[in-house]
Amino acid sequence: MTEAEFTPVATLADVPPGQLLSIRAPTGEQVVLVNLDGEVGALLDRCSHQEYALSAGEILDDGTIECVWHGARFDFRTGAVRGLPAVEPVPAFAVRIDGDAILLGPRIPSP
Repeated sequence: MTEAEFTPVATLADVPPGQLLSIRAPTGEQVVLVNLDGEVGALLDRCSHQEYALSAGEILDDGTIECVWHGARFDFRTGAVRGLPAVEPVPAFAVRIDGDAILLGPRIPSP
C-alpha cells in the first residue's frame, strides 16, 4: 500500500484507549475506529449478523468488539468472527499512525 492510499480521519485524542469512534471514511463508508491500549484498528461499522452499528458496542480486553444487539464478537484487527451469532467477518481497513493522526487506508483481505 502506498502513502497516497491513506487519509487522515481522526486523532489519537479522538479515540482514547478502550474507546470506539464511528467516522465516515473518504469512500463514504461508516467505519469504527478502535483503540485497545494504544493499538488502533478499523472495521466497517456494521455487525455482519444484523447490520447494527458496532460503534454502539464495546471493546473487550481480549481484542474483540462485542455488538450490543446480540453479542456477536469480532477481532478488532481483522474483523474475523470470534463469537456467535455472527458467522461472516466484518471488513477491516488498514490503519497507520502518523504522530497524533490516525490515517485510514483501504480494506484489507478477510482472514
